[in-house]
Amino acid sequence: MKRKVYDVLLEWKRTSGGKSAVMLDGVRRVGKSYIAEEFARNEYAAYLIVDFATAPRKVKGYFEDYLDDLDTFFMYLCAAYGKTLVPGNSVLIFDEVQRFPRAREAIKYLVKDGRFHYIETGSLISIRKNVRDIVIPSEEYHVKMFPMDFEEFLWATGNAAMQPLIENRFAERTPVGAGMHKQIMDVFRQYLVVGGMPQVVQVFADTHDLGKVDFEKRNILNLYRADIHKFGGALRQKVASIFSEIPAQLSRHEKKFSVSDLTAKARMRDYAGAFEWLKEAMTVNICYGASEPNVGLRLNMDRTSFKCYLGDTGLLVSLAFDENELSAKNIHDRLLSGDIELNQGMLVENIVAQMLRAAGHKLYFYSNSDRNERENRMEIDFLTARSRTQRKRNISPIEVKSGRKYSTVSLDKFRAKFASVLDTPFVLHTKDVQLKDGVVYLPLYMAPLLIRRP
Repeated sequence: MKRKVYDVLLEWKRTSGGKSAVMLDGVRRVGKSYIAEEFARNEYAAYLIVDFATAPRKVKGYFEDYLDDLDTFFMYLCAAYGKTLVPGNSVLIFDEVQRFPRAREAIKYLVKDGRFHYIETGSLISIRKNVRDIVIPSEEYHVKMFPMDFEEFLWATGNAAMQPLIENRFAERTPVGAGMHKQIMDVFRQYLVVGGMPQVVQVFADTHDLGKVDFEKRNILNLYRADIHKFGGALRQKVASIFSEIPAQLSRHEKKFSVSDLTAKARMRDYAGAFEWLKEAMTVNICYGASEPNVGLRLNMDRTSFKCYLGDTGLLVSLAFDENELSAKNIHDRLLSGDIELNQGMLVENIVAQMLRAAGHKLYFYSNSDRNERENRMEIDFLTARSRTQRKRNISPIEVKSGRKYSTVSLDKFRAKFASVLDTPFVLHTKDVQLKDGVVYLPLYMAPLLIRRP
């Protein structure tokens, strides 16, 4: 499957010249190992993969015994895997490197040696137990890998020709046209239901069988649950309870995560580590509340007020209906056809968060629940900053609408209150492009392009 991260790896190889190792970090089953090997196969004369999920004890021993004698180290490693490497044109892939932190620490010496290039892949690489007692090498170039974005989904499903039109109409702020908009929205609903996990997308592209699609998604969800219980340590119960609660939290009108729904006496400070675990695992996307729409959103961030989105919306669909697998295919069919509103708001907001995050946006929202002044009560789904900072008017508010009929009361209040500092306001909805009263209305599938806004 074609992935944009391939071009990131090409740029790393071109500019690094072997002076750094690249670390592909992402949630399990996001395609890190596949893309690393594909890149190695296409761009180097030879490559060698050490998978630390299965590497024998003797191979791990080489990292303990021979780093002060790299000639011997490489001789034994190549013999163990039956590979011949070409100095200056070979790459070593350390797969699942979080399972053997000593190999990650060795990157400092291997990069300095200079004869080969290195790609590391891992999940949970920043979790405390996976970095304990090692020095993190400064020679690592980190690349976060997300589920497939909508453009990659278009490539995988034979709809690549739609993307140039989408980009043109976004840049021109002109409608796509009723017929084509319907076609693109049909594919977008497929993306909503299927999600962006590569093996799930592959099954959908090959079979268009939603039962098989759901089966693959549930396998991944079970893998995540197993990881939580295996690697969550003392936090495992809290992490598991948060993970299971995500659909219920997102289905509420007020989507800020309330830990009191987990247990009666729960306090946010008691669950901070569990949320951080899920965030570091890239299983979820955290959207923090910002108290002011200023250019320094991080400076105004409230770490105790946030929304917790699942990293992949296709997985959210299956997680939300996990208690009734028999009806899963019916739910998938009805979501695809767009003939029900069942939890559409939850799913649509989640997929916008997913697309914004994959496009490079950090996630922030604005909320004011003033009990005294009605005019101050408002919630804006997302706040995004311009890629190039200006003296003022850098922040755009984004409202997400899943239904055909809706109001923009919160957006109107927000614009009135912060008019002097706001850039263009956007509404993402199921309809075509429209400009009205200073607001740009965009179809949902244009959300990733907001990072390119002029």
